[in-house]
Amino acid sequence: MSVLAIHHVSIIVASVGRALDFYSGLLGLSVDLTRPDLGYPGAWLTVGTQQIHLLEVPNPDSTEGRPHHGGRDRHLALLIDNLQSMRHQLDSAGIPYTLSKSGRKALFCRDYDGNAVELIEA
Repeated sequence: MSVLAIHHVSIIVASVGRALDFYSGLLGLSVDLTRPDLGYPGAWLTVGTQQIHLLEVPNPDSTEGRPHHGGRDRHLALLIDNLQSMRHQLDSAGIPYTLSKSGRKALFCRDYDGNAVELIEA
């Protein structure tokens, strides 16, 4: 038995529509329309051969007291092709971010629900 890859990561959100504004509208991820009715609102997003699953369910985790810098919090890391362009998009949308403390071409921001997202230039 061998682990072959990460298939998906699930992210809890308060509103799928608002989360799609961030993940699809801002980051440009496409929605996978094959998601079945699971009894609660959600969406599947395509990221290469993997997925992000947005779950609109009650959040058991507090968003209070999270570290300012997302690199010191649990986070989702995505490869992007142009960090400078992403910085411009985040600035235009009024979304704050911090640059990676490692010196890599990367930044950390939070989605509208406070989930930390790392964006790394490939």
